[in-house]
Amino acid sequence: MPKCPNCNKEVYFAEKVTSLGKDWHRPCLKCEKCKKTLTPGSHAEHDGKPFCNNPCYSSLFGPSGFGRGGAESHKY
Repeated sequence: MPKCPNCNKEVYFAEKVTSLGKDWHRPCLKCEKCKKTLTPGSHAEHDGKPFCNNPCYSSLFGPSGFGRGGAESHKY
């Protein structure tokens, strides 16, 4: 029986969500920064940890310091 990478408890078939090559409980698949619950395939990963695409992954690991001072250059 696979173990959830977040809570380290067994993941049963009925509650399984597969993402990042691992099996998770649905409520355990959360963004590392904002803790928003994620859906498989609609998020990014960094060092094996899930992040929501916007704004967390973009602000932490995306390009910065460009633009004309508008929203595109804002650092969260």
